[in-house]
Amino acid sequence: MSVTTADAPATPRASRKEILGWAMFDFANQAYTLLIITVVFGELFTTVIVGDRGDGYRWANFLWSLALAISYLLVVITGPLCGAVMDYRAEKKRFLFASYVVTIVATALLYFVAPGYVWLGLVLIVVSNYAYSMGESFIAAFLPGLGPPESLGRISGFGWALGYVGGLFAAGFTLVVLGEASAENFERIRWVGPFAAGFFLVTAIPTFLWVKERGTPQNSGLSYRTIAWRRVSTTLHELRRFRDLAIFLVSLLFSMAGVYIIIAFAFIYGAQVIGWDESVRNVMFIIVQITAAAGAIGFGAIQDRIGTRVTYLITLVLWVAAILAIWATPTLTAWLNAALELDWQAQHLFLLVGCLAGLSLGSSQSASRALVGLFSPSRKAAEFFGFWGLANKLAGVVGIVALGLLQSVVGLQASILLCAGLFIVAILICLFVDQQRGMRAAREWEARNGR
Repeated sequence: MSVTTADAPATPRASRKEILGWAMFDFANQAYTLLIITVVFGELFTTVIVGDRGDGYRWANFLWSLALAISYLLVVITGPLCGAVMDYRAEKKRFLFASYVVTIVATALLYFVAPGYVWLGLVLIVVSNYAYSMGESFIAAFLPGLGPPESLGRISGFGWALGYVGGLFAAGFTLVVLGEASAENFERIRWVGPFAAGFFLVTAIPTFLWVKERGTPQNSGLSYRTIAWRRVSTTLHELRRFRDLAIFLVSLLFSMAGVYIIIAFAFIYGAQVIGWDESVRNVMFIIVQITAAAGAIGFGAIQDRIGTRVTYLITLVLWVAAILAIWATPTLTAWLNAALELDWQAQHLFLLVGCLAGLSLGSSQSASRALVGLFSPSRKAAEFFGFWGLANKLAGVVGIVALGLLQSVVGLQASILLCAGLFIVAILICLFVDQQRGMRAAREWEARNGR
């Protein structure tokens, strides 16, 4: 007799307090990804700490991409193994706390990275970004336990949206108190590391107070290494039962390669290609956070109605449009000025492009996390989100290294078109994903093996 989804009891919705506690980790860690990776420290590292060595910052951009790629490669190697141990021993919070502490310490130490201290900066970025990225997978592993399948899109969207609100708070302080990422302002802007660390330290406290550790630990006397390899080997053998998850992770690899390129280089692109003023850069801070939050909330509500897979595909189409707009901004500005006798600057048109990119960013990340949650049996959630983290960070390695090498040959503006190609490939692969079949596989596994 076949097992149906009805054989597995539905996951009850967690309390509002616990869901808020879970989402507060997104609120807290956004200070790291925004201030350190996306906006401030990335620009500071390339333009001030390394600087232009007569090559249009190409060597600086390559070193930045190398540091990120190494950190993501470490996640690829260790993510699924840690996830397997977390599921087996019911130690999600312990692993999450460890990643949290390492991220905070390494980020605070960025204060000591002065101009010329290139290798210190590289090491601290590798360590801090590795710990932060592992924490992303660890916190995501709690998602399937927070509610039934029909609520996961909304819950995931709420977390991403709250994260971008956290980004607004962090950005606001940076703009008002720390100022621009420049050599002249270095003594103030160098505090961006300690500030991001302190923000993360304080605002993530509700996560550890309110989020529950679900699951029953299995004490077999085996070492963590043995548990990890056995569990991951078993999952890889069983992966044929989770066909749609496997296909989706391949699609995710391509889409997130594009996303990580944008996260790592968007503001560098604004400085080097668009040539924006500090005031325009500051407005872009705010625009991206607001539109990303709106995308996460809006598409989070929509995906529970039209399906998470369909929502994910829509967000990828938005990404293709955004990338083409980013690439075409200088040319389009010149064409509009000539055709309509205007006097626009590329940096002002780039703000409109930022709205589209922000909307795509929040919605695509929320949808991908929710879809993995739908395809994950509760007792394999951390392990499957370890594979989600693997796909994400392998994407980061491939995308950022490819962009770093490509821009060293053809320049940053032309190489950004690589992202559009990556999103198109992701769309084509995702057409083979069946959301209902993937959900059914997860529920059938739960019915056979228990929750």
